[in-house]
Amino acid sequence: MAPPTAFADYPEPKEGPKTKYDPKVENNPVFRGLPLVVGANIISRVGFLQQLFWDNARLGAVKDIPELDGVPYRFHPTVTPLGPTSPMLEFDAELLEAKHTKSATPYYTANDYHEMYKLGKVTPFQVAEALLPLITRSGEPTGTYDNAWVDSHGKDHLVFEAAKASTERWAAGKPLSILDGVPIGVKDDTSVKGYSNHNGMKYNPSVPFFKEQEESVWPVKKLQEAGAIVIGRNCMHELGSDTSGCNAAQGTPTNFHNKTYYPGGSSSGAASSLSAGVVPICVGTDAGGSVRVPAAFNGVYGLKTTHHRTLFMNNTMCVTAPLASSVADLTIAYRIMSQPNPECAVQSRFALSIPPEPSAKKVMGIYRDWWNKADPRITEVCEKAVDYFANKCGYDIVDISIPYVQETQLAHSAVCITEMSEAARHRAPDWLSLVGAANKVILTVATKTPAADFLQYNALRELVMRHLAFLFQKHPGLLIMTPTTPMPGWPIVPGDEKHGMSDTNKTIRNMLYVFLGNITGTPALSAPVGYIDPEQGEGKLPVGLMATGEWGSEEQLLGWAREAEEYLHGGVEGGRHRPSEWLDVMGLVQKKKKNSDA
Repeated sequence: MAPPTAFADYPEPKEGPKTKYDPKVENNPVFRGLPLVVGANIISRVGFLQQLFWDNARLGAVKDIPELDGVPYRFHPTVTPLGPTSPMLEFDAELLEAKHTKSATPYYTANDYHEMYKLGKVTPFQVAEALLPLITRSGEPTGTYDNAWVDSHGKDHLVFEAAKASTERWAAGKPLSILDGVPIGVKDDTSVKGYSNHNGMKYNPSVPFFKEQEESVWPVKKLQEAGAIVIGRNCMHELGSDTSGCNAAQGTPTNFHNKTYYPGGSSSGAASSLSAGVVPICVGTDAGGSVRVPAAFNGVYGLKTTHHRTLFMNNTMCVTAPLASSVADLTIAYRIMSQPNPECAVQSRFALSIPPEPSAKKVMGIYRDWWNKADPRITEVCEKAVDYFANKCGYDIVDISIPYVQETQLAHSAVCITEMSEAARHRAPDWLSLVGAANKVILTVATKTPAADFLQYNALRELVMRHLAFLFQKHPGLLIMTPTTPMPGWPIVPGDEKHGMSDTNKTIRNMLYVFLGNITGTPALSAPVGYIDPEQGEGKLPVGLMATGEWGSEEQLLGWAREAEEYLHGGVEGGRHRPSEWLDVMGLVQKKKKNSDA
């Protein structure tokens, strides 16, 4: 097969070798509490122990794969769709109209805010006044919702300035867009003008890394130019190095569906806030499921975009991407964030993602051996959803396979921690002093990655990208379907909030499916499709289903997510679940307004 001409750097469509998927059960040591602290201090100082952990994780298993001989290295998995880059797709009436109004558990959308502002029932300034006391904190969190937000170090005036300007635009009848005055959150590793980035670390004002940012990154700037109000910065897993969301330095955000489970990471605060209704949209980052895993654990929507689609990042795995409590808001956020930046030679080249024609083929591919490695409770929920898509939405279901799944996941993990370690090394002379015990281990173990192994990781990346290209050309319209995570949540172990924990076995299992989109640069979207009973605590746990599409297929994925949203509300027994502590922002604002007028 020849690569399609509508892309730059599209992989040669070439079927990979037939390999058996029978993954080895991980047997990495688990550390928590004081043993973690003591062990981390020793491991981070002793080179041969770091090498021992690197070897135990089998990170050297990739370089001897014979099929990699002659395969070129691909470092950034950038595949650029070519064509018109503008104008941005409009928000049509169907996208903006109120949906699921008869649901017992509706979430406020950007359009709800827009309508309330238009009717003069509330103002953006009143929304800011109501929300800030609930999310503002310095040091340890003290309220219901503030553990999902980091200390803004006295920057509330930035929120009020933006809210005042939006209120004045509404009073003049000149809102900037559907997002004017809508509160949003931005992850703690993503630059917003006037705020500090913490990357989930404990704040140290004497370290230059924590300085106030002079500019918002491009996708955040576009949201702000549309009138969205960054109400605060969302907590994250320290350095984004894990997928539980446990953070001993800043506090761990709440999973409001069941408080005895972690919220997932690393965009933990974003998903927690969305689930609780505090904001309708958040900006996250995703290098190993960091948007999609917390979206799944908290019953919201997360889109990992095509590599470099919204922002060029000097990282071969990570993208900046939206999360939202509704598919309409996910779509709005994506379209605004992905507008081309004329000053970026990479991101500015991306053609618009265009929804498929109504007559386009709709195909779901499932690698059964891989799919079946999830917890049976997860697969049961996901299989019911797939049956719905086949019987009600017109999808053909085909069996597919992917070569070297376990080895590719190892390569993904090794590249992630190696790039993370190299980035951390530049933050301060005593760079390990900035992080907790778990990351002391991860960062120093990562320094043991040999160049030869790193090169072969990227040869394997190319091999798998070629195979995916083969599948996408063989099955036009293909979406590769998996559960978002194979785990029925990540239970909290009491005491971990003090020192953190390191459970590499759970980490690797939690990333069983999400890594594919990161290492190949393909877009992927997680949507909630049901709920299961927990093993501890009170409250059912959400289950996410994930679709991975061809490079540039974000609008196709969003179309699928709208179908998944219909299924969640109408096809799942009991419909969509909303946490008992969901925040009625509009009700809160109107109550405050009524009290002040009395």
